[in-house]
Parts: sequence; C-alpha cells; structure tokens
Amino acid sequence: MSEIVNRVANSPIITVDLEEYYTSGERSVFDLKGYLFQELVLKELDFRKALKELDWEQFRDKHVAVFCSVDAIVPTWAFMLVSTYLEGVAKTVVLGNEEALEQFLYQEALQKLNPSDFEGRPVVVKGCGDLPVPLFAYGEVVRKLKPVAKSIMYGEPCSTVPLYKRR
Repeated sequence: MSEIVNRVANSPIITVDLEEYYTSGERSVFDLKGYLFQELVLKELDFRKALKELDWEQFRDKHVAVFCSVDAIVPTWAFMLVSTYLEGVAKTVVLGNEEALEQFLYQEALQKLNPSDFEGRPVVVKGCGDLPVPLFAYGEVVRKLKPVAKSIMYGEPCSTVPLYKRR
C-alpha cells in the first residue's frame, strides 16, 4: 500500500489570504445628509454650529467614512471641516463612502506585503472568506506581485483559476 502524500502542502505555492490584511476595528459613517436644509443645501452657519455641539466621542477609535448619501451639492470644505473634528478622535478618517474607507484601509495594510517574498514563486490569491475584501485589494495584490511572481492564480491551492504566468 502506497503512502498518501499531501502534494498541496509540499508544493512551492504561496497562498495570499487577503483577509489577513483586514484592518480590525469598528467602522462608522458621518453622513452630511442630516446637516442639509431640506436635504438639498448646506447652510454654513447652521452647519458650523451643529458640528460644535456634536459629541465627537461617539467616533472615538473608529474608522470613519465621511460622505453625503443624498444627491446634493455639498462644498468640499464641508467634508474637510468634519475631518478637522474627527482627527485625533477617530482612528481613521476617509472622505468618501464605506467602500472608499475599506479601500483605503486595504491600501495601507497591503503596504506591508513584501513583493520580494514572492520572487519566482507560484502564488494563489485566496478567494473565499468571511470578511469583506474589496475588489480593489485583489487588483492591488496582482499589481504588486506580477513583476516578481512565477505565476498568479485565484482560488484555493487544490482548485485554482490561472491568471498570470511568467514566460
């Protein structure tokens, strides 16, 4: 009887699990919609007064997306003004929606990925998981690894979709 060999475990393939780059911490949003007159226009004096009176501690140590959920003309300075209150309170402040926040957090986290660790090696980018991984992160990992990896695949080591192979 022959010995069962785990070829996946013995292969030179490196698996990149993007969930490992997920930035932990509570997410929150600051929606300017509630500060608009009839959800259409921002009245500067009322807005500034409301921001001064707001309890900013509710955003303490959170990752915060600052955006406006209604189709209104909101001046850029209004987003910037909110960020001045959040800086030093929130862990992260992104001017944009929740998707922009996740993209920013992944962009920062993927800075830790060292392309030289993948030099000449086949790479599998893990596809399934429990945490939200933005499409951006998949593109970013390909951008960083294509110049150095022998090949890039998507899925699980036992069942992959080939994406790139160095000639």
